[in-house]
Amino acid sequence: MSFDLTLLAPYLGDLAAGARLTALACALALAGGLVLGIIAALMRTAASPLARRVAEVYVDIFRNVPFIVQLFFLFYGLPEIGVELDAFSTGVLALSLAGGAFTSDVIRSGILAVEPGVLEAAQVSGLSRFALYRRIVLPIALRSSVRPLGSVFVNLILTSSILSAITLNELTGSAKIIAADTFQPFEVYALLLVLYAVLTWLVSLSAGALHRRLNRDHG
Repeated sequence: MSFDLTLLAPYLGDLAAGARLTALACALALAGGLVLGIIAALMRTAASPLARRVAEVYVDIFRNVPFIVQLFFLFYGLPEIGVELDAFSTGVLALSLAGGAFTSDVIRSGILAVEPGVLEAAQVSGLSRFALYRRIVLPIALRSSVRPLGSVFVNLILTSSILSAITLNELTGSAKIIAADTFQPFEVYALLLVLYAVLTWLVSLSAGALHRRLNRDHG
C-alpha cells in the first residue's frame, strides 16, 4: 500500500472550509452552552425545589441520551411538528443543549466552591441576591471553571464530527466526501486524525493559558 498525501493537495481548501465550519459551530455552541449551563447551574443551586428538579431533568436527559439520538430528534423529528431548521442551525442547537448540560456541572461546582465567608460579607454589605451572583459568585465560579470549560469545548469539537450524519459538511463531513472522491481513505482519515488532534491541543493550551492569567493573583 502506498501513502501519498500529495493526492490530497487539491482538496485542502475543502478541508479548510470544513475546519472553519467546525470551529464556527463549536464556538457558537460554546456560547449557547455557557448560557444554558449558567442558567441550569443557578437553578440547581436555587432554593426552589421545582427549579432544581427542572434543571436536573434537563441535565439528565442531555447528559445520558446518546448525542446522535438528540441530533436526529432535532433534525428529523421536529419537522413533524412544524419546526424546521437547516443542518447548521440544528447542529449548533444540538451541541448547545448537550454542552449546556455538561457546563452546568462545571459552573455548579464553581458556585458551591465559593467560600461562605465571601457570601456572608457580601450579604452584610446589603447586596441583593441578583447583584450577589452577578458581581461576586458567578465571576469567582467562572474564573475557577476555565480549565474544565476548556475540556467541555474539546468535547464539543470531538462531538461535532457526528454532525456529518445530518449532511453538514464540517471537517468530518468534508473528509468523507474527499475519501469517496479520491479512493484514498487511509490518507484522508490520517490527516483528519492529525487535524482534530491539533484543534483540541490548541483549545487545551488556550484554556490553560487563560486559567493562569485569570488566577495569577488568586493563588
